[in-house]
Amino acid sequence: MDSEKKAFLKNFIWNSLGTGINSFNSLFFLIIVTRVNDIQTAGIFSIGYATATILYTLAMYSGRLCQVTDIEGKIKDKDYIAQRAFTCIIMLIGAAVFLGIQQYTGFKTMVFALLAIFKGIEAFSDILYGVMQKNDILYKSGQSLTIKGFVGIALFLIVDLITKDIRWACFAVILINLLVLVVYDYFIVTRKLIDHKSKISKANIVKILKSEFFVFVNSFAGIYILNAPKYAIDSYLTDDIQAIYGYIMMPATVMTLFTQFIVMPFLGKLKDMYERKELKAIDSVTFKIKLIVVAFGAFAVLAAFLLGPEFLGLIYGLDLTMYRMNLCVIIGSYIFYAISYINLVTLTTIRHTFIQFVIYVASMVIAFIGSNTLVGFLNLGINGATFSCTTTLAIQFVLYTIATRIIMYKENKKLANS
Repeated sequence: MDSEKKAFLKNFIWNSLGTGINSFNSLFFLIIVTRVNDIQTAGIFSIGYATATILYTLAMYSGRLCQVTDIEGKIKDKDYIAQRAFTCIIMLIGAAVFLGIQQYTGFKTMVFALLAIFKGIEAFSDILYGVMQKNDILYKSGQSLTIKGFVGIALFLIVDLITKDIRWACFAVILINLLVLVVYDYFIVTRKLIDHKSKISKANIVKILKSEFFVFVNSFAGIYILNAPKYAIDSYLTDDIQAIYGYIMMPATVMTLFTQFIVMPFLGKLKDMYERKELKAIDSVTFKIKLIVVAFGAFAVLAAFLLGPEFLGLIYGLDLTMYRMNLCVIIGSYIFYAISYINLVTLTTIRHTFIQFVIYVASMVIAFIGSNTLVGFLNLGINGATFSCTTTLAIQFVLYTIATRIIMYKENKKLANS
């Protein structure tokens, strides 16, 4: 095995391990809260984490995708870092405004605020991970995420067991993430990779904000679409119902995580292919990834049907067998979402973002109307939330597939005529 393949494998393994454990921390946190506290507290944590995840997209703004696939390289790392610091501050202000409007109880407000801070730190770390990836040391970010994931879950469990208060547990996780960010992510790894002599360019920061606006809106809308049923439940139903929906929805996120595992290491290669105008090669790579995702999704649906509710019941200590079909349908709908995400990566790599903006805004409107109608107006409860989720993701999949095929056809035709 040559050095290039070894480096790719090392990056892939560590990135998969780190991203996996860190992404599944919400699942472990929810299990801990259910077991140590109660189902009502679990419901509050579930909607709080969902809200923090939506706010996280504001802090991320364009995310690492555009940073890593920046072909021109005119925007320096310091500009990306400064831009991320700015959006993280805006995110925290947004969280404060949201909580001021909602007027939750003091306990619920504090949980929401702590989770927002936690996700804000995570968003700032990601921009440093982008620096690592551009320097072909993605495995370093995987190691960082692994430390944060394992230690964070352990601390959350220990503190919650001692205090029986998830606010202190959330605070402990914030501290460990902040410590790793400062000591490992910055001082040990990225400080030596950043050009400290160059000055931060306000013009470049504005350029990032302008050029990646549609990417940000797409990301924000995408997360809202997945969580729209939760907000309908928060408005019309109870915290314990919120917790149950969180339990059956959590396994579906495996589809998103699995897709990210597969796609993330290929971002650099897709960028290089686009730079060389190898659009057919991009099509070939993404098509193979889609086949893998569909196969994994089919396996996940089968596993959910055979053992899903029993397995979840064992974890959470609840009887969830009546939600077997809800679980299978939601996991199946996430196959649509995963393929849409691959199309998103394709279109973002070749710099077609406006059409994605249109698709996501349309999907967000459908998600809002559908979830509130089915959960609230028609009073269908979790069944309404399930149907709303599935319908929205299926429509989004159709729109994304049509748009991607048309754009790739036109781009290939341009190349043939040039």
